[in-house]
Amino acid sequence: MTMAKPAFSLPMLFLAVLIMSFSSGGTLRLVHGQRTWCVAKPSSDDATLLANINYACSQVDCTVLQKGWPCFYPDNLMSHASVAMNLYYQGKGRNPWNCNFKNSALVVMTDPSYGSCGYLFQ
Repeated sequence: MTMAKPAFSLPMLFLAVLIMSFSSGGTLRLVHGQRTWCVAKPSSDDATLLANINYACSQVDCTVLQKGWPCFYPDNLMSHASVAMNLYYQGKGRNPWNCNFKNSALVVMTDPSYGSCGYLFQ
């Protein structure tokens, strides 16, 4: 007795789901419950990154960025801004508008945590 072949192979099914996930305009529509994080765009300048850190940390607790805490290293604006922006994004409900920062941020679906610095996911 031979088994019938499935109508879709796993790669084809994945592609179909991916295509159906895009809304008009080429924007990826996230599936409910999808884990996402907010990080600084690599093209952001230092003044923008510093402004983002200051704003985010005025709204949420950024203690993890202080010297001696898990996310202090690497001690640079790009890393600190990404952590602060993500803390804000996570704390405000992971809405797309909470990861805009005047178009200097990106929503990512890959956990940017490193070493002992865990990017929170609520």
